[in-house]
Amino acid sequence: MNSSDPIQQKTSVKQIMNNSVVSVDSSITAADVAKMMEDTNIGTVVVLEKGAPVGIVTDRDFAIKITAHSYPVDTPVRRIMSSPIISIDSDSNLWVASDLMSSRNVRKLPVIDDNQVVGIITSSDLIRHIADH
Repeated sequence: MNSSDPIQQKTSVKQIMNNSVVSVDSSITAADVAKMMEDTNIGTVVVLEKGAPVGIVTDRDFAIKITAHSYPVDTPVRRIMSSPIISIDSDSNLWVASDLMSSRNVRKLPVIDDNQVVGIITSSDLIRHIADH
């Protein structure tokens, strides 16, 4: 992708983001979050403190942090979350999103407007959108 590509410049994050995002308080246990992720068939949860997004937990965090460090299942999710949160706003274009994902080596970006999580965009979303256009 290059920055002169009209697809990425014309399309905003809000046009392709997923509006359905699961979030939890940072005090919830890793086991409860894992069960929630299994029950809802999702791979990412945004972590909140006092209602504000502070981190993100992915299925990969469980595989690596819980297993590699032998944390107990009742570990608070704040201990395994990735923080500070790397996010984007809904009015940004797809070029900015893809550049941020690439430079920060992340595959999932929470979309945050006015300190509220309004969606999530993934590298798969970007690839799907580009392939369709």
